[in-house]
Amino acid sequence: MILEAVDVYRFYRSGEEETLALRGVSLDVAPGEMVAIVGPSGSGKSTLLACLAGLDDPDGGIIRVAGQRISHQPEPVKAARRAELIGVLSQSGNLIEHLTVAQNVDLAQRLVKRRDPDWRDGILKRMGLAGRAGAWPSRLSGGEAARAALAVALANKPALLLADEPTGELDEHTETPVLELIRDQAAGDTAVVVASHSLAVRRLADRTVTLRDGRVT
Repeated sequence: MILEAVDVYRFYRSGEEETLALRGVSLDVAPGEMVAIVGPSGSGKSTLLACLAGLDDPDGGIIRVAGQRISHQPEPVKAARRAELIGVLSQSGNLIEHLTVAQNVDLAQRLVKRRDPDWRDGILKRMGLAGRAGAWPSRLSGGEAARAALAVALANKPALLLADEPTGELDEHTETPVLELIRDQAAGDTAVVVASHSLAVRRLADRTVTLRDGRVT
């Protein structure tokens, strides 16, 4: 398994009130598998992805990526493992505005001391952005920005791709090619987890996991 999450709990306190965001969620994802995480707003989808990415620590449970523990580790360890093993794609995107598309991919590679212009150019071509490598993010269309953000997430050939509502701001016509590119990553043995309300994500996924009130139903 690329992703192993066992009995993951996460709760938040505000004064005397406690919110249980995740209640014993377990999830395994194999290489080449695309899993859709679905459920109503507030069900824990984004919290789960943040924990899987090492951007948030669960209050209980264990998360491993490619056999390496990412939960309850020092921040430098989590950051290094995330840069090496995990590609993260969020609805708000992961592009730095003052860098061109190509420079955004270069920066992601530098995080793991990888400088591979051939891979960068190849991934931009695969995303249909070969002619937009020198463009600023503000000059990209919605579909181009989503594909550029995906290129950054894939800059280091991650074992696990996590996407949180990656096409939430796109119309159906623009959404389809982006989702097909995400689906293609599973064909290359990447484990893919997408949290989304989109029916198109469910249709493309190998398996659907439904969350409700922080539990798998």
